[in-house]
Amino acid sequence: MTQKSSFFIAGRHAVIEALRNPKRRIIKIFLTEESKKNIHKQSPHKNLLKDIKVFFKTKKELDKYCRSEDILHQGYVAEIEHLENPELKEFIRGKNNLTFVCLDEVTDPRNIGSLIRSATSFNIDGLIVKERHFPSESKLLYKSASGCVEYLNIFQVSNINTTLKYLRDKNFWVYGFTANSDKNFTDVNWNGNNILLFGSEGHGLNKHTEKYTDFSVKININKNVESLNISNSAAIVFHHINQQK
Repeated sequence: MTQKSSFFIAGRHAVIEALRNPKRRIIKIFLTEESKKNIHKQSPHKNLLKDIKVFFKTKKELDKYCRSEDILHQGYVAEIEHLENPELKEFIRGKNNLTFVCLDEVTDPRNIGSLIRSATSFNIDGLIVKERHFPSESKLLYKSASGCVEYLNIFQVSNINTTLKYLRDKNFWVYGFTANSDKNFTDVNWNGNNILLFGSEGHGLNKHTEKYTDFSVKININKNVESLNISNSAAIVFHHINQQK
């Protein structure tokens, strides 16, 4: 088996869900005495730390792993390997009624992490991101996703436009979310295969990528508010589609 590169994550949910994921290889874990007790309390019937190298540290010693990203470790830090990147072509084979979210030039790890958490909560089938723009080793992303990185199919692709073109040929409709659309997203029938395309907060959808959308839709909000944060927008949309399906 080839050795994958490893990186560190921090935070209670991020670390515990990584431990629960049989597909995730954990190289070592750093805990305070208290967080070790908490892991056993969380999973009394299964020893999540079996066969894992555990090192006990003080809170202060763990702080140094999180200094650069200024996040709270809560007594949990782990060194882990990347999961296998799922293959989009394989995944869609023989499946129907899929909903994917696709991010065009969204790079903020906190926003992407929150969006992953919402997508998992509301049964979105996968997230499509550009490999180069995806902060795949960000502690902040893992912390914001609250363990949900372990449960969402994340398809890292080299080119968003090529991927959208491919999926349109496979009976997917692409909906671009943009504030200047005149169609409210709640007026759409969300059955079938759909892609929810969100652009960066500053610039919205890339003009070139917009060519690969079938429809543009918006979220109706109070006229006095310019826009919603992307992870809030996404959560509203995911919840609505989940209810409809």
